[in-house]
Amino acid sequence: MITTIFSKSKPINFLIVFSITLIAFVLLPFKYPNYVDSNTTIWIKIGVFILAYLSILLLNFIVTKNLLSQQNNYEILLFGLFFLAVPQAFSDYKIVVSNFFILLSLRRLVSVRSKKEVVKKLFDSGFLIGLASLFYFWSILFFPLIFIALLLFSETTAKYYLIPFIGLATISILAICFSIIIYDDYYLALNITPQVNLDFNSYNSVQFITVITMLLSFGIWSSLFYLKDIKKKMRSYRPSYKIMFLACILASIIVVLSPIKNGSELLFLFAPLAVIITNYIETIEEKWFKEVFLGLIIIIPIVLLVL
Repeated sequence: MITTIFSKSKPINFLIVFSITLIAFVLLPFKYPNYVDSNTTIWIKIGVFILAYLSILLLNFIVTKNLLSQQNNYEILLFGLFFLAVPQAFSDYKIVVSNFFILLSLRRLVSVRSKKEVVKKLFDSGFLIGLASLFYFWSILFFPLIFIALLLFSETTAKYYLIPFIGLATISILAICFSIIIYDDYYLALNITPQVNLDFNSYNSVQFITVITMLLSFGIWSSLFYLKDIKKKMRSYRPSYKIMFLACILASIIVVLSPIKNGSELLFLFAPLAVIITNYIETIEEKWFKEVFLGLIIIIPIVLLVL
């Protein structure tokens, strides 16, 4: 029944996912009050929720326009369920904003496939990743993905490899100007103070152990089939699938390096992982197994909420 509802794109699916995301957002201060900043205004909280849901819609747009699935809505369901499993993803508005800009960058990057306005798309990608890094420094790790994408799309024009740096330099100059005007300092707005934390003790709880186990096990298992099936896709779309997989790897690195491990950093994983798992679900021929597989992803967040 679950797979039947989301096997085709329908307006009701977006309403269901909206409800799931809203439940996760509303439950955060009640279930995990220690992760809520009491100084955050209600308007910022509402803005965070709106941006989080827009991120889900943006992922759907990327998937639909680039044929990254079989025109179903599994990816938005998974994205919403990930929020339900880790409501702490709402706790840091800077990461929510940064992740949104990364998704915008991915949207521009995978569209290089069309070979239209390549220069503009590369500039936008560099600019957006630079903008994302102003909110959360380690999102800059997505920057090399631009050049990997150029190689995957077999673009050999030398100037294309310079354009992303111009985009990155542009946002840097704008940030410096903003910093001078607002803070009377050159580099305060640039957020170039990278910190690394390899202490994972903060994940030592039933919730995080369960969630990370779920993401790792379902993600790794789905990735095996995802990589295997890429060769079956249309040649022009294969690089887009590879880009999403590499985005998932880079997001994992960000999680490992993240200086503050409170669950919000897992947000970078949600979108690419949702695409990978969606593609695996589509390959499952036995309907009962598909229902069980998706059912487990639904049940786990619900169980965590009632514990």
